[in-house]
Amino acid sequence: MRVPLSWLREYVDLPATETGRDVQAKLVGVGLEVETVEQLGADLKGPLVVGQVLTIEELEGFKKPIRFCTVDVGSANGTGEPQEIVCGARNFQVGDKVVVVLPGAELPGGFAIAARKTYGKTSHGMICSTDELGMGDDGTHGIIVLPPEHEAGTDAIELLELVDEVLDIAVTPDRGYCLSMRGIARETATAYGLPLRDPALLDVPAPNAHGYPVKVSDPMACDRFTARTVTGLSPEARSPIWLQRRLQKAGMRPISLAVDVTNYVMLELGQPLHAYDRSLVQGTIGVRRALSGEKLKTLDGAERTLDAEDLVITDERGPIGLAGVMGGADTEIADHTELDGAAGTTDVVIEAAHFDARTIARSSRRHKLSSEASKRFERGTDPQATAAAAQRVVDLLVLLAGGTAEQGVTEVIAPGAPRTITIPADHPDKVAGVTYGRESVVRRLQEVGCDVYGQDALTVTVPSWRPDLTDPNDLAEEVIRLEGYENLPSTLPKPPAGLGLTERQRTHRRVGRVLAGAGYVEALNYPFIGESVFDQLGLEKDDPKRRVVTLVNPLSDEEPALRTTLLPGLLSALRRNDGRGSHDLALFETGLVFHAQDEQGIATRLPVDRRPTAEEIASLTAVLPNQPRYAAVVLAGAREQTGWWGKGTPATWADAVEAARVVAHEAGTELVVEQGQYGPWHPGRCAALYVVIDGVRTLVGHAGELHPRVVKAFHLPARTSAMELDLDLVEQASAGVVQAPRISTFPVATQDVALVVDKDVPAATVEEALRAGAGELLESLRLFDVYENAEQLGEGKKSLAYALRFRAADRTLTVEEASAARDTAVARAAESTGAVLRGA
Repeated sequence: MRVPLSWLREYVDLPATETGRDVQAKLVGVGLEVETVEQLGADLKGPLVVGQVLTIEELEGFKKPIRFCTVDVGSANGTGEPQEIVCGARNFQVGDKVVVVLPGAELPGGFAIAARKTYGKTSHGMICSTDELGMGDDGTHGIIVLPPEHEAGTDAIELLELVDEVLDIAVTPDRGYCLSMRGIARETATAYGLPLRDPALLDVPAPNAHGYPVKVSDPMACDRFTARTVTGLSPEARSPIWLQRRLQKAGMRPISLAVDVTNYVMLELGQPLHAYDRSLVQGTIGVRRALSGEKLKTLDGAERTLDAEDLVITDERGPIGLAGVMGGADTEIADHTELDGAAGTTDVVIEAAHFDARTIARSSRRHKLSSEASKRFERGTDPQATAAAAQRVVDLLVLLAGGTAEQGVTEVIAPGAPRTITIPADHPDKVAGVTYGRESVVRRLQEVGCDVYGQDALTVTVPSWRPDLTDPNDLAEEVIRLEGYENLPSTLPKPPAGLGLTERQRTHRRVGRVLAGAGYVEALNYPFIGESVFDQLGLEKDDPKRRVVTLVNPLSDEEPALRTTLLPGLLSALRRNDGRGSHDLALFETGLVFHAQDEQGIATRLPVDRRPTAEEIASLTAVLPNQPRYAAVVLAGAREQTGWWGKGTPATWADAVEAARVVAHEAGTELVVEQGQYGPWHPGRCAALYVVIDGVRTLVGHAGELHPRVVKAFHLPARTSAMELDLDLVEQASAGVVQAPRISTFPVATQDVALVVDKDVPAATVEEALRAGAGELLESLRLFDVYENAEQLGEGKKSLAYALRFRAADRTLTVEEASAARDTAVARAAESTGAVLRGA
């Protein structure tokens, strides 16, 4: 909202010495966000005057039309003689009043004016356009042609109100009343402790049966509709300069008198209005929901197909406007300059209505059509301001266009009562942690516009222009912001002793640290996906990950669901970074995924005026999706760089498996790794990851090289690898309290064994059998060689070589003890897997 300071002073008697910066500081103090204070005309220096064009000589022989003009500027040039000026513009003629800048002046941007010779003539000044004076958009971008009543030599700086300060205020969605001079003036008056001259306090005639006929078919969507009629408007009447300048300073373009007046009143009172050409409206004006498929051509020239949820304004032909958003072209106010001399609109019907905020917001988004009216309606307007706004438009049209206000007044009002809120008098004190006292609380609420009754328990009637005040905490916020946020003490919360991070949170942090230490970079992604990503991942049609929780109001229509896997976000981040030249990548993410319940219920809204009960919280929790915490990594390019120290190594499926082992180790458990086959991964290079929970082996994830089809679908580097596992299940498998390793001072005994097994026997199964057979003396076991040779080992066989380290905590092991433990381990492996000692 752009607020000219000169306009604001009409409603609040600010001290003459107050600048825009001073007002900015005051408004920021009461919670408004004033982004900038624009100094209009700060670098403008006169003389800048009104001039009357006396003669125009067309200069020939140049590439573009050039005119040599003489202009009467009165006595502003010190001689009273006509001023000779060269000008290239064509939108003025002899006799027109224009704006002339004389030598010695300076225009915005540091452009100094002096007499200079050009096109064979000497130009003593310049005839100005709106762009050259920094006046904003007037739709013409040509020379300013003034009304004829202004005398030559009049100071144009004062006439055009070129020197001013404009506050640019970012209005939050809950403060819709501040999208008006009335609302900003109210906040300013409160901040300065000054009285407010409310522009909505007008004498409005009572409704009667002689007004224009109106029928509201949906009183829930339109609870108030005021219609007034003005006849006999002069088609030649133009918006006065002061009105045009206020619109321009507020960021709007002057169009025609009737339209400018409705825009002016909207800026002044915050009530959007619409004016219909009465001669083009046929029959009763109606308000109803659209019929699905109905058509409406709006003022922007687009033909729109309406939805059954849209609210429309109609006459007997059908829709003539999209309620609260934009009017229809069929009843547009006509400007006589657009009609080749034909008469413009002389009789208008003025609409001032109050529409349901949600209905207008949905229509605006549905049609991708945002207007100044819809911005205000969707934030909430003052329903009781409709009659005053319509009266203000009538008064201005009568004053400026010579119209006549008809006696008929139509006002359709749905029954309703003001909103009341009960609040303890000390509630703001408890919220802020500051003692304000009852008197301060009552005074601040009254300054907001509330009616307050009661002693210890206050009954507060909310003003009609504040639809955002619905709960006791809203009222507490009003008291706190007016008392000053800067007066709130800075205190740290005092948590109860003994509370800290949960074990789940500690595990999450440790996993992040260990992956970062292993060379991975954390990449945080939005938890939203589109269901097409499951086809890219190659998941089966009945895969549980395809059962998603869909958002009712997603940020993007392309990603309406919550993720069930971390891989899409990580793969997108990898592709994006690879496309920007970073080819050696190792990324990780830990976060929640969302699994739909078998019977997903509907969440209930929790109260805000009190703490929810345990039953209310439990009922809300019961309908939430399951949200396990996952960890995932993706790798591409080189894992170790090539350099003077030697040859590097590429990232492979083994690195992804190792990342899973590192995560599990940090969580206090060990993984069982077997060959697997699942959607995104290459069927021959996929590891299934298991942990043992309460004696049951449980699948927790997969790791390996991605399938070539997945690599192609996501446009990834060749042989990209990935890992994903369920951190919550991994944590369940942990031993709880981690025991520190015992350090023995006795030497280790190393025994190597090479076992021949079938090719389809997983190495992890052999390792599990060796561990079980070796007993408590086994300190560690490592697979250091895999060998396949059909001639030496036989068809379908492979050799697995393991290094077994034995150590006792209380003695040095003998050769016989170490050998016996090794033989027992080999025997157990032979019994479980059919392994045979190589060379035996």
